[in-house]
Amino acid sequence: MIDMWLPLLAVVLALLFLYRWHRQSQILQNLSDKYVFITGCDSGFGNLLAKQLDRRGMQVLAACLTEKGAEDLKKETSSRLQTVILDVSGSQSVSSAAKWVTQIVQDKGLWGLVNNAGILLPMAPNEWLNKEDFRKILDVNLLGMIDVTLNLLPLIRKAHGRIVNVSSIAGRLSLCGGGYCISKYGVQAFSDSLRRELKPFGVKVSIIEPGFFKTDILNSERIQESIKKVWNKVSKQIQDIYGEQYFHSYCGFVDKLCSLGSSKLTLVTDCMEHALTAVHPWTRYSAGRYAKSFYIPLSYLPTCVADYVLD
Repeated sequence: MIDMWLPLLAVVLALLFLYRWHRQSQILQNLSDKYVFITGCDSGFGNLLAKQLDRRGMQVLAACLTEKGAEDLKKETSSRLQTVILDVSGSQSVSSAAKWVTQIVQDKGLWGLVNNAGILLPMAPNEWLNKEDFRKILDVNLLGMIDVTLNLLPLIRKAHGRIVNVSSIAGRLSLCGGGYCISKYGVQAFSDSLRRELKPFGVKVSIIEPGFFKTDILNSERIQESIKKVWNKVSKQIQDIYGEQYFHSYCGFVDKLCSLGSSKLTLVTDCMEHALTAVHPWTRYSAGRYAKSFYIPLSYLPTCVADYVLD
């Protein structure tokens, strides 16, 4: 009896796979008419995505933190791409950038917003940090993202467009102390509520959950230096409680995470591009081998199991 049903089950699964593949492979027409605003384009995912979408003929509005970042990006892209200087943690900077975007897109509205800008440091065990250390990261990764989104939302709604928020596997499993994981959990929560709120207006919201990638953020030497700086600033009492062995063990753990980083940044930017250009974008995109095969599955297991594996 079981042998009789197995071929039928195989056929059903194959048909489901083909349907899913066909649905996800449908791409929008007239991409050259669509404006996309990307934050954090100085380097990493934002920089690569700006170039990628520019090659597709889309109207890219790239926000960079520095003049140098903007100038370097212009040299490597077409005349269509336009840049603006933006510090997402500054409300005045965000407001000015939103006015700049409004003047460019006018009645067409903004098709895509990619909230990519983010920072990782300072990172250390929570007790070694202070409130301002947490605030520094939250102001960029979470509150800055929210500020940019709220300022551009009328333009996105007008175009019935897309919002793509960059979270992380650290938004599912807290891998380190400090504000980074907290901010990425917040990105997940904000994106989920936003997706349901904007569905009646034809706006789609996607979350990108990258694993470990060799960007400027995941620079082992820079992270180690930051951890040492934090360690040297904590009180003698805290240093005695944790001890040198704990300090070196934590540095070793972070170095191991950094060593897992992949140099194939297109695994992430291809997800971003699909979220912006597909007729039926996914709600969540997991990018990278470790995200798909280890960390995302681990996040669904009982907490005690995840804690044991991560310890």
